[in-house]
Amino acid sequence: MTQLTPPYHDVRQHPLTRGKNPMTIKAINTHLLEQPLARPFESSAMRFSVRRHLLVEIECDNGLDGWGECLGNADINAAIVNAMSPHLIGRSALDIEPIWLELYNQFRDQGQRGATVNAISGIDIALWDLCGKYHNAPIYQLMGGAFRDQVPAYATGGFRQVGVDRISSLLQEVQGFLDAGFRAVKIKIGFGIALDIESIAAVRELIGPDIRLMIDANHGYDAVAAAQVIRLAAPFDIDWFEEPVVPEALGSYRRLRDLNSIPIAGGETWHTRWGIAEALQQGAVDILQPDVGGVGGLSEARKLLTLCDIHGVRCVPHIWGTDIALAAGLHFHAIIPPSPPAFEAESAWLEFDQSDNPMRAVLLKHPIEMIDGMVRIPSGPGLGIEVNRDALSPFYRKP
Repeated sequence: MTQLTPPYHDVRQHPLTRGKNPMTIKAINTHLLEQPLARPFESSAMRFSVRRHLLVEIECDNGLDGWGECLGNADINAAIVNAMSPHLIGRSALDIEPIWLELYNQFRDQGQRGATVNAISGIDIALWDLCGKYHNAPIYQLMGGAFRDQVPAYATGGFRQVGVDRISSLLQEVQGFLDAGFRAVKIKIGFGIALDIESIAAVRELIGPDIRLMIDANHGYDAVAAAQVIRLAAPFDIDWFEEPVVPEALGSYRRLRDLNSIPIAGGETWHTRWGIAEALQQGAVDILQPDVGGVGGLSEARKLLTLCDIHGVRCVPHIWGTDIALAAGLHFHAIIPPSPPAFEAESAWLEFDQSDNPMRAVLLKHPIEMIDGMVRIPSGPGLGIEVNRDALSPFYRKP
């Protein structure tokens, strides 16, 4: 007798699910992780004194589990994921799109954007991880195939360190990025125009003309001040100016883009196809930066590629969190089509957060690494990662 191994051509004949829903969801676990930081750091309007992340684990009756991660406030995300859990129990984990639509519809009155969509995102990523494990294939293969097997990485950092000199600490940090092999860096601004331009000039002098440089204000300016930053920063060869103003100010984004001096980027807090479509229809950005953990998961992120194609906008995903979020972002990177489909088309750069995060690279048995400026896309089943459960315990919140 021939013993079947995944993938099964008829999932109804799967030995563990014969006669019932294939891969039935039996539990949804939220893992709220946190770690205080020895030295806080700041963006233009937020202080980070602790790192907090929410992992979503979905268990199925065939012994498989899937992992996802939510962008945003971990406490709120955990509460919403737990509220959504009754809608998942007993469902087939392979019904990814039906589950997405049901969750969105059931909770749309609580918000079509923001925390509701963050929660759906973590669940959706976990379901895709399960689907890949069930079919013994990486997520990117199930989503249509990969255009690349590795991506160039840029270092995200340059936050303002609390209690130390801004310029000297920034240059020391950026030098560490260069020593690690990064060929592109993104620094934070939004701390006053004069200091920001001084910071940009100092970093450009340090890295030279061949290393790419991006700036991110985390919506720390209004349109008038942001326009002044653009005028003063343009000579320093900036790849993009990220979140110059608050995300609601689409008209301001458009006016800054019309200056045509530095490409304007944004989108990590524009959720779902509807939020993204509104921004693109108004011509808000040159570069769209959806985060898989916040935009609606991998299911929704894939839909955005059509919108980017229609509106002629680059897609350069935002990534923030642990290696689980990074893995999900890598699978999204894999399916971004080259635009235009030319021989020398450049891959979107991978955001590789280098700010202080004690849990970033310890949660997986095989952490995601950069080698010679490149990060390989995991090719194993699902997300292609294996969570180290023993590493989670130290980061659970103490009572």
